[in-house]
Amino acid sequence: MSQCKSEDMEKIWMKRVRNLAGLMGMILPWVSLLGAILVAHTKGFPEDFWDLLSISETYYVTPPLVGILTTAAVVLMCYKGYSTKDHVISALAGLFGLMIVLFPCDCPAASDIVGFFQLPVKISNIIHCASAIAFFLLLSYMSLCQFTQGKDDTRNKHIKNIIFKICGIGMLASLALMVIPVEFFAKTFIVEAIALTFFGVSWLVKGEFLGLLSDEKSN
Repeated sequence: MSQCKSEDMEKIWMKRVRNLAGLMGMILPWVSLLGAILVAHTKGFPEDFWDLLSISETYYVTPPLVGILTTAAVVLMCYKGYSTKDHVISALAGLFGLMIVLFPCDCPAASDIVGFFQLPVKISNIIHCASAIAFFLLLSYMSLCQFTQGKDDTRNKHIKNIIFKICGIGMLASLALMVIPVEFFAKTFIVEAIALTFFGVSWLVKGEFLGLLSDEKSN
């Protein structure tokens, strides 16, 4: 009986962790944007700040990126999943998420020396971009390959697997769109927001947010 209770509590805990990670991913772009807009009323920004807007750029003017992404990174590093592979992949994703914060990007608002380690901005930017790519590649892999594991023998599980695949492909497509030489207003922010939305949806569905698509309720 106690073992069953322990297993049930572990399942509940894992669902909460997934939901927390998913929610933070979905709100990060918009809280960061709101923070930047609020600060813009009291602080002068470089002329091309908004044209080149990215979530990473808001690091220099408002704290949500640091607070939310650091928390999400820690949550990912603590996520155990159902296997060692789950834990390793999510822990690596969390580590790269933390590196995105520790090594800020290069942008009009940046100084010559930036970040926790006070590196030249060009070097910090290389680490930042590589970490962001690795972060989304790992999250895409989790959605496509890890979340879809298990028997696809219920209607809800089948629907969830479709959503996981769409989200994984969506994150990969967002990365591809980032490098396509087509420019438009706030391109980086829009692409990042789309990728984080796919990430958030994937983890919320995996966490059966508000009981949605719960396998326990399917027939």
